Amino acid sequence: MRRLVLASCDIITRSTLTAVILLHYKGEPAINNITIGMDLGDKKHVVCVLDKTGHAIDNCTVDNNQESLHTFFSKYKEATVAIEASTHSPWISRQLAALGLHVLIGNPRKLRVIWDSNNKTDVRDAEMLARIARFDPDLLYPITHRGKQSQIDLELLQARDILVKNRANLINHVRGSVKSLGSRLPQCSTNSFHHKADDHLPAELHATLKPVLGIIEELTTQIKAFDKEIEHISKERFPETELLRPIQGVGPLTALAFVLILEDSERFEKSRQVGSFVGLTPRRDQSGEVDKQLRITKAGNPYLRRLLVSAAQYILGPFGEDCNLKKFGLRLAARGGKNAKRRAVVAVARKLAVLLHRLWRHGEVYDPFFKAQPRLLAKAA
Repeated sequence: MRRLVLASCDIITRSTLTAVILLHYKGEPAINNITIGMDLGDKKHVVCVLDKTGHAIDNCTVDNNQESLHTFFSKYKEATVAIEASTHSPWISRQLAALGLHVLIGNPRKLRVIWDSNNKTDVRDAEMLARIARFDPDLLYPITHRGKQSQIDLELLQARDILVKNRANLINHVRGSVKSLGSRLPQCSTNSFHHKADDHLPAELHATLKPVLGIIEELTTQIKAFDKEIEHISKERFPETELLRPIQGVGPLTALAFVLILEDSERFEKSRQVGSFVGLTPRRDQSGEVDKQLRITKAGNPYLRRLLVSAAQYILGPFGEDCNLKKFGLRLAARGGKNAKRRAVVAVARKLAVLLHRLWRHGEVYDPFFKAQPRLLAKAA
């Protein structure tokens, strides 16, 4: 009932929301502890503190450093703190939790009541976070940040991804510059591009593009170093990735990213939930007899989603092994229709995410032609 009351008021004023909360909890406070809303900023945070009855007892700013946060929040132990997911929310949530506070991290994409307002200010945002957390924490669509060590390990993959993107941009720049003068560089692998291109650069561009090739060579060297480090980390600290790599198209990078981003194999009760977690399930718009199937949600981590889609493209490509995943994708593509191949790739990526989680959680060995029903019948016999 509480969810229905607020969900029907996407665009409501602060006074209206306060009235609804006080009416619903008339004579019965929502919680026994203080509720704090904090609008995070890069240098300062705006804080609103509500007492048991929902009255604001403090509105102030706190500097964005560990000492200031410790000094301010030490006097509010066991309180509930509501913040929005942002750049600083991971370390701030860990610090506040260590101080004994109950931290709720709201999903900014779901909090329309905050960002869709005619009078949006930092002070109002902080108060709205506090009142929503006091009214019904589920309305924040709370998320959970990964642990500190997982975040550090994931930075290795993201740093490699940045280098790969920059190298691709530089290679495209060199090829485009040479084409503009009527020449063309030979086809070659990315790792050997700086060697092959140096021998075929036009004389008039040699002095200009030679430094660019040097940067490409340095990026290639650093990317190889990252690849070795990823292999080392996977074998030494994440041996569970070996269960995922037998699937052709899933290499050490995809396997390690999957484990680090999900962090815990027991996080989901059912493996099918992973497809929704990575944003590969379609949106839905149902009303009465109308039930539209829309594009995928693209929720969750975009880096992992991109890796899964790349793996699905390899599986459906000419070098992918014959397996149930490939047969499933080819059947979808054979139906035809608009964007049939793209839909098949997304569907295989979603199915791949479910399969990876199942292998990880149950410690199963990958079977390309897994058939559940015959095995269940044999087991029952």
